[in-house]
Amino acid sequence: MFDPPFGFDRPEDSPGFSLWQATIIWQRLIKKALDPYNISHSQFVIMALLLWFKAHNYDTTQTLIINWSKLDKMTVSKSLKKLVAQGLVHRFELKTDTRAKSVFLTDKGKDLVYQLVPIVEKIDAEFFGKVLERDKQLLIQILKKLVADS
Repeated sequence: MFDPPFGFDRPEDSPGFSLWQATIIWQRLIKKALDPYNISHSQFVIMALLLWFKAHNYDTTQTLIINWSKLDKMTVSKSLKKLVAQGLVHRFELKTDTRAKSVFLTDKGKDLVYQLVPIVEKIDAEFFGKVLERDKQLLIQILKKLVADS
C-alpha cells in the first residue's frame, strides 16, 4: 500500500499550497497590467516604495528597499540597474559610506508611479474584493504576522 508523506488529504487543505495558488494568480494579473509599461512587479514595488519613502522623509538606501520589500539583494540591484537605465531612478554612493547607495525617483519615474499605483490598486481591489471586509482585515493581520516573524 502506498502511503504518501503529505500532512493534508487534499492539496487545497494546505495553507502553503493555497497561498501559493493565490499568489500566482494575483501576480499574473499584476504582470499583465505592468507589461505594457516595460516594468516588472519587483520594479514597480521598488518605485512605489521610493515614492512612499520620500513622502515620509526616509533616507532611501538599497538596504532600506531590501528590508521593506523582502526582495533579495540581487533582485533589487538588477531592478535598480534597469530602472536607472530607463531614466526612472537615480542611484549614487553615499559620501559617508561608499558601500551604501542612495536611491530616488526621477521626475519621469515619479510620473510613472503615479500612473501605475491606481492600476495596481484597482487589481488589488478586484482580487481581494471577493473577500468580506472583516475577513480581509483578518487576512492582512495574518500576513503581517507571517512577514514580521521572518
